[in-house]
Amino acid sequence: MTTSSPTERTYGRVGVWRSGPLLTPELAAAIERLGYGTVWIGGSPDADLALAETLLDATGHLRIATGIVNIWKSPAVEVAASFHRLEKAHPGRFTLGIGIGHREALGDRYQKPYAALVAYLDTLDAEGVPVDRRVISALGPRTLELAAARSAGTHPYMTTATHTRFARGIVGPDALVAPEQRLIANTDVEAARAAARTFLSRYLSLSNYRRTLESHGFTAADLDDGATDEAVDALVPHGAPAVLAAAVHSHLDAGADHVCVQMLPAQDEPMAALTSLAGELGLR
Repeated sequence: MTTSSPTERTYGRVGVWRSGPLLTPELAAAIERLGYGTVWIGGSPDADLALAETLLDATGHLRIATGIVNIWKSPAVEVAASFHRLEKAHPGRFTLGIGIGHREALGDRYQKPYAALVAYLDTLDAEGVPVDRRVISALGPRTLELAAARSAGTHPYMTTATHTRFARGIVGPDALVAPEQRLIANTDVEAARAAARTFLSRYLSLSNYRRTLESHGFTAADLDDGATDEAVDALVPHGAPAVLAAAVHSHLDAGADHVCVQMLPAQDEPMAALTSLAGELGLR
């Protein structure tokens, strides 16, 4: 007989990552009913964490997390005050995910990102945000070590199971590893690859993701010019529910505690795909 870990009981084995503007209270409640453990709010939520509060109000036990609050956009003191507001109303159900964003989007503001992240954590400490209720979107060794030392763990984005195994090796056995995984519930291979390339076109131009991918199994040639079919399939698995479930299990087998799935295309209604996947994974 197997028993669930404390992390699994807190976050669930599988959650859902979705851009904040595409999340509604009704969708969160439906995701909860399907047995997913956590909803991750993507797209740099504002410091007031108003959307997180709305989703918490609409659900009974679902955990809500940010994936992620951008440290350059949302002042730590304001975020900490919002955390305490949510904690008072919904004890234990919110996790603060933070990260440094992208040099390409921030330009000259993006100065000494590691030092800025440490300073942000210092302020969260001073404002009483518990270490075990925050996570860092960490990709490289130095930031992964920081995530293990000063937060519950890491919430990597745009990675594969190869990176999950690497991250587990850095953060150790006790820290949370909760990667995001992109999925397309379409058995039409060419249509799915076209949708995946549309999604990837932005991310493969960002230096932090390129550097990470090229350090963990991909070459520049794999990722240039829209990426090879093999790279597209590895980065955005597509097909029947069993194929999508296998992608989730690849992260769990590599050491993830929790995997949050992002259904693509993002603008499509996700419930049919999430329902099929939940059934395949046995979430309920």
